[in-house]
Amino acid sequence: MTLHHIRRGSGSPLLLVHGIGGSWRSWNTVLDQLAAEHEVIAVDLPGHGDSAPLTGKHTVGTLADALTAFLTEQGLLGIDAVGSSMGARLVLELARRGGGIVGAVVSLDPGGFWEGWEVPVFYHSVDLSQRLVKVLQPVMPALAGSAVGRTVLLPQFSARPWAVPARQAQEEMYSFGHTPVFGELLDALAHGEKQQGAPQGSLPPLVIGWGRQDRVCLPRQAARAVAAFPDARLYWFANCGHFPQWDQPAETARLILAAVSRQPFHDRDIAGAASVPTPRPVPRAAVAAAVVGLVAGALWLLRRR
Repeated sequence: MTLHHIRRGSGSPLLLVHGIGGSWRSWNTVLDQLAAEHEVIAVDLPGHGDSAPLTGKHTVGTLADALTAFLTEQGLLGIDAVGSSMGARLVLELARRGGGIVGAVVSLDPGGFWEGWEVPVFYHSVDLSQRLVKVLQPVMPALAGSAVGRTVLLPQFSARPWAVPARQAQEEMYSFGHTPVFGELLDALAHGEKQQGAPQGSLPPLVIGWGRQDRVCLPRQAARAVAAFPDARLYWFANCGHFPQWDQPAETARLILAAVSRQPFHDRDIAGAASVPTPRPVPRAAVAAAVVGLVAGALWLLRRR
């Protein structure tokens, strides 16, 4: 299976799997720290970044098949793996399948554990966000380049959107708006096959990380993820939204490196005093701009429909 990917660093290999609408660049905020100790292989999933779409359907199952084929082709079976969002669900699925596809796993805010009203809220909120991002592509560099613009664009995904690096925001919003399989995958995530769990004692080392302020995969869903994967150790990121690598990059890198080292660690050592700042208040002008922008965008889309 041909997937576009990059390799950085040296040492034991480490696979990075991005979320829906992302690319390998979703990991830029932690790439250097991880590559200092590992050979990092960051992939573009099918239909994302520079990887071609699959010839058939795009679901969690078919993406997991594609990743398995890629690892087999590259001689990387048994690799330690890290995933974010949809990618976090994918590495859980690879671990669940067994057979030595992956080694130690770190799953950051995995999707797939919605229930009841959470399903339509997830689906429609993310769908609206992606539609708005597509419409705003002509002015995206200017929006992503300012703290106010990032506060308008990213409040659903970040607890501190104004602090997300401008380049990271711009690249992510470009990929988010140019992923041809986005709609198909979003429908599969929300309405497709439920994520199956794994019996206790059947998995490689597994850590599930969750942002306390996640507005995409609500924190209440962490208990369901751990119930489905009872071998997992749960780690909470304070002052953090859906993407820990955005809001707490140093803490995220420490967690990943500790988890794949297979050595005991304490949560307090991963958190570190410096990586859990008191959130600065969002500027009032930014809040007003975010509200006006989202309402105007929603009305515009409704009129087009």
